Amino acid sequence: MRGICQRLSGPVTPGKIHGDHIDRLAVVYVRQSTMQQVERHQESTRLQYDLSNLATNMGWSRQRVLVIDEDLGQSATSAEGRPGFRRLVAEVGLDHVGIVLGVEMSRLARCCRDWYQLLEICAMFGTLIGDMDGIYDPADYNDRLLLGLKGTMSEAELHILKRRMLEGMRGKARRGELGMQVPRGYFRRPSGEVIKDPDEQVQDTVQLVFDLFKRYGTMNAVLRHLVRNAIQLPNRVRSGVSKSELEWRRPNRATLNDMLHNPIYAGAYVYGRRPTDPRKKKPGRPSTGKTVARFGQWEVLLKDRLPAYITWEQYEQNIRQLELNANQALGAPRSGPSLLSGLVVCGRCGMRMGTAYTNNGKGLRYVCSRRMVDYGEDLCQSLPGKPLDELVAKVIFQALEPAALEISLRVAEDIEAQRAQLVRHWEQRLERARYAVERAFRQYNAVEPENRLVARTLERQWEEALGAEEELKREYERFLPQHPPCLSAQERNAIRQLSSDIPAIWHASSTTPMERQAIVRQLIERITVTVDGRTEKVKVEFQWAGGHKTETVLIRPVARLEQLNYYGDLLSRVAELHAEQKKYSEIAQILNEEGWRPAKRRETFNSGMVQNLLIRQGLRKSKERVFPEAITKKSSEWTLPDLAEKLGMPPVSLYSWIKKGKLEARRVRIGGRCILLLDADEAEVARLQSLRNQPRTWSKHVRLMEAERY
Repeated sequence: MRGICQRLSGPVTPGKIHGDHIDRLAVVYVRQSTMQQVERHQESTRLQYDLSNLATNMGWSRQRVLVIDEDLGQSATSAEGRPGFRRLVAEVGLDHVGIVLGVEMSRLARCCRDWYQLLEICAMFGTLIGDMDGIYDPADYNDRLLLGLKGTMSEAELHILKRRMLEGMRGKARRGELGMQVPRGYFRRPSGEVIKDPDEQVQDTVQLVFDLFKRYGTMNAVLRHLVRNAIQLPNRVRSGVSKSELEWRRPNRATLNDMLHNPIYAGAYVYGRRPTDPRKKKPGRPSTGKTVARFGQWEVLLKDRLPAYITWEQYEQNIRQLELNANQALGAPRSGPSLLSGLVVCGRCGMRMGTAYTNNGKGLRYVCSRRMVDYGEDLCQSLPGKPLDELVAKVIFQALEPAALEISLRVAEDIEAQRAQLVRHWEQRLERARYAVERAFRQYNAVEPENRLVARTLERQWEEALGAEEELKREYERFLPQHPPCLSAQERNAIRQLSSDIPAIWHASSTTPMERQAIVRQLIERITVTVDGRTEKVKVEFQWAGGHKTETVLIRPVARLEQLNYYGDLLSRVAELHAEQKKYSEIAQILNEEGWRPAKRRETFNSGMVQNLLIRQGLRKSKERVFPEAITKKSSEWTLPDLAEKLGMPPVSLYSWIKKGKLEARRVRIGGRCILLLDADEAEVARLQSLRNQPRTWSKHVRLMEAERY
């Protein structure tokens, strides 16, 4: 204290401290950066509190000395989170303070923004600032210059210290020696070495999570499997009285997401997975602003440094699968009936074709609408999904037929391995329950019989452990009949029979669309389709896993006969047979035998279709209809067959236009039947012809599909 007084005695002049300063408060600001400093550096804290005695020696009464120590354990990098500093500024702004005392300027602020704000307020209200080097008047230019320099040095000192500590931490991280929290499935020894958790059940459960993701490909499927089989995830308590004890908690999506993204499970030491973004940092909350660095953008990556549950290649594959699932691109198999969702690529523009469901999910089309959505262009191409799915299924059957026996053996092995894994998990749970019972018994047996207060508690714990073990045994007994560890001879024969009849497995009601999609994706990487103009021909190119490519041609159903690429040849053949005086039924039979196929989904020609082809060529006139004199028919009115013939479209399609309100018609009764008369003059016929010639864009379904996607 005497040394401080001697230091302050020089600068203290009658021109610095006046009566108006003595009439106001002398504030002693006390601060330590961390609670550790408060506990271990008590001499520094005591020195700051002793400044109140210095204030009394300079003329302030004991009642006029205010000690502000609310900021003990708070950093001075910002005014946020420092109620003591805000109180000091408020007192100065209210003209209550004559002098502010601190051991050094860094006690008040290490941020120039806060420091200069305090200087401005002190200069405005005539408040002095004192430290171990002297007393300063912020209103004086020379003192203000010196105080500003001290504040800058204080902030620079903090930056230098922080930079030195960060570089030391990064250097340690580059060597793989920087300690960090280890996830579930790992344990850090007192020496710092990271090993797999010594508990065998913990290791098996963690390994099970990665095996399930490899099998299913989606996090949701892994979660459902764990919940369905009552499998819990291990967790080591990180703090508190139960630190390092093992707990079992129900699985959740956040935990699985962290496990699948953490590279430590692949044996890699990584630093920089959670960098801090200053823009996202919240005031007063130093732990905020954490971001997630993308795969491969980490500051330090050291492979093969830690015990691994999976290989690095498997980890990279898991990350790619998770990204595909999140981006809705190829992703994991979906629950819809589409067999090729995410696999079909447009042969015209190279974009991935979307899946559009119609008729309440019963209809399926593959649509290339990317250019229409992004640039407002016309629909690139589309085709019905059912014929393409059937073609792919046929190709898959041919590819799997030589490997039927191998498939049956592999299926049996996979089923047995899966069941053995579940049985092992149940046995480990039973073993843990037995240990809990034995431990409770030993504790109960060790207590003195006279100490009934403790004995009753231990007896209750022993009974609870016994009850938990019995309940677990009953669950295990219910589990075993449903999942026996080994396949029976009958089950093996059933698997062999099914593998020899792959189509039966494929079309079985127990086979889900997701399982069919998974089979296709194991064999085919992509399918490129190119529709030949507006005809029924579709060029299909298969790119198999491994790079091999095959091509084939698919015949798709089209709406009109004119879209058939052999339409001209078909008309010529029909005319030729008609010239030979063949009957309509005979012509239809010949066309079917020669392999001619009509449009849409009809497989054969009939007499009515042959008659329609002859009418189109003018080789036969439609039957004229005679109306009774009681019915007045306008000159612009048409019957349904006549107008359909004029427009060159099926009468059924024209009738659907009437039901949709695209044109009007009136009913008239002739004898015992009703006919429709359609009023269409030349302008109306031209409008209907234009509507007939418009291409079918499926825009409604495309818009719905895009709305669901985004």
